[in-house]
Amino acid sequence: MDQTAQLSSGTVLSGRYRLDDLIKESGGAVTWKAYDTVLSRPVGVQALRADDRRSTAFVLAAGRSTAVADPRFLRILDIVEDDLGHTYLVREWARAVSLDHVLDPTTLTNRRSATVVAEVAEAMAEAHAAGVYHRHLRPATVLLKDNGAVRVIGLATDHALRSAHHDVDEADVGYAEQLDVEALGKLLYACLTGRYPGGDEGLPAAPREHGRLLRPRQVRAGVGRDVDVVCDQILGRPPRHHRAGLHSARDIALELAMTGEDEPAEEPEVLASSPDLFRHDPVRVPEGPPPGVTPKRRPQALEPPPPNLAERGVERLRRATDGERKLIWLAVVVIVLLAIGLTFVVGRASAPGGDSIPSDQPTAADPVITGSVVDLPVDSVTSFDPEPDGDGSENPDAVGLAVDGDPETAWTTLEYYNQAALGGLKEGVGLMLDLGDVHDVESVQALFVDAPISFQVYVAPDRSREPTRLDQMKRVGNADNSPTGASVSLGEVTRTQYVLLWLTELPAVDDDVFQGGVAEVVVRGYA
Repeated sequence: MDQTAQLSSGTVLSGRYRLDDLIKESGGAVTWKAYDTVLSRPVGVQALRADDRRSTAFVLAAGRSTAVADPRFLRILDIVEDDLGHTYLVREWARAVSLDHVLDPTTLTNRRSATVVAEVAEAMAEAHAAGVYHRHLRPATVLLKDNGAVRVIGLATDHALRSAHHDVDEADVGYAEQLDVEALGKLLYACLTGRYPGGDEGLPAAPREHGRLLRPRQVRAGVGRDVDVVCDQILGRPPRHHRAGLHSARDIALELAMTGEDEPAEEPEVLASSPDLFRHDPVRVPEGPPPGVTPKRRPQALEPPPPNLAERGVERLRRATDGERKLIWLAVVVIVLLAIGLTFVVGRASAPGGDSIPSDQPTAADPVITGSVVDLPVDSVTSFDPEPDGDGSENPDAVGLAVDGDPETAWTTLEYYNQAALGGLKEGVGLMLDLGDVHDVESVQALFVDAPISFQVYVAPDRSREPTRLDQMKRVGNADNSPTGASVSLGEVTRTQYVLLWLTELPAVDDDVFQGGVAEVVVRGYA
C-alpha cells in the first residue's frame, strides 16, 4: 500500500511536527524532514501505517534504542502511536550525507576509512554494552556531517521493519552481536574499495576467488596493509596466516585506532582468474563534506619538547616583527628620529644667536589631535557561524581565549578538509566582538596560531542590534595570506559597537587538513 497516500508536505502531526520534505521510502516506512513548531528546530520523522503488523515491533524497538546514550546515535525525541493513521518516531535532525552516497563516486583514504569505521565501532560497542543491537548496519545508516562527525541511524528499528520478531532472547544475543561485527567489517571493506561484500547497497559486489572474499589490497591499489589485515580479521573465514579473529565491536575500535596510515600507491595483488577488479583505480580523496573525524595526531612521545622561556621570548619577538608589524616598527623608528631632529632644531633656535622660529609654524603648545588611539575594551565575544551554511556557532566554549591577553591560549575553528577555503562548505567563520557601547574604531589587530591565513573585518551600523547574518554588516578591511601577526586599518574611523573578525581561508595543519586559530584579537580606536 502506498505509504504517502495520507502524508504530504505541510501535514502537521501531533499538532507540532510539520512535514516539509520527503527524504526516502524504505522497508515500508517513509522518512520526512520535518519542523518542530513548538521548539523551533528541524527534526526527522519516520512513519509507518498504524495498521501495519510491524508497528508494535517498531515502537518496542524504538523504545529499546533510547537506552543507548552515545551521542553518535541520532536520539529519538518522541514516539507516537496511531496519529492520522500512522505510527511514527521523531529523531534529531543532522545535516549530513549517508556513507553510501559518499562511496558511490569514490573511495576513502586508509586513514579516513579507519577513523569513520572506528567511530561506528565505538558507538556499536556502547549499544552492545546496553544490550541493544542494530542488526541492519550498512552504508545507508552511517551519516557523515559537514564537520566530519559520524552519526548512526536505525538502531534496532531498521531490523524491526524487516522482521516479525522483535524480542532478542539470550540465544539470539550472540548472533545479533556477530551480525553487527560482520557489518563493521563490510563497512570497512566498502570504504577502502568502493565495493560491498554481498552487494545490494547501491555499490558493486565485492569480488571473490573460489568462493572466498578477496582482500581489499587485492581489489584496489593503495590500501594499507594494516587496515587490510583488520578487514581480514573481521571477514576472513578463517583469517589468513592464522591471525586471531575480531569478534567484538570494542576490539575492532581498538585495532582501528592504531591503523589507517596512508601508503604510497602500488599495484594490487591481482589473481589472474579474477578479472572483476579495480586494477587501475587511483587513490582518490573525495570532495564535498569531509568523510571522517579528526585525523590521528602523532603520539605525544614523538612530539618535540616544548620551547623554554628564552625560546618563547625569541619567538614572541619574531612574531612582533612579522608581516605588517614590520611597517609599524619602521614607522615608530622614523617618528623617533624625526622627534630627535625636531628637538635639535628647536634647541638651536632657542639658543642665543640662533634663528628664530616663524610665528606661523606650529609649536609644541599647539594641539595636533584631539584624542589618542587606545585598545578598546571588549565586553563579550561569540563565535559567528551563521546558517544556512553554518551551524550557528563554532567551538563557542573557547572564544574567551582570543581576548584573554594571553598569546599562549587560542580559540580554534573545527578542522576542514581538502581545501583552505573551509573545505568548500561555507564562506567563512569568525569571532563577533561586542565593545559594550558605540566607539570610534580605527583598526583591528590579530595574532594567529598558524599562517598563512586570510581574513576580513566587518562592522555593524552605529546603534544596531548584534548581527546574525553577514549581509547585516559592512566589510571595512581584509588581508589575504596573512602571517601570524596582522593589523588591518579601517581606512577611516568608524563608529560601531560590533566588530567581526571573519576567517575565509585557513592554514594547513596536516595533509589536506585545515584549521584556523586566533590567539589574540585587539580592536583599537578612540576612547
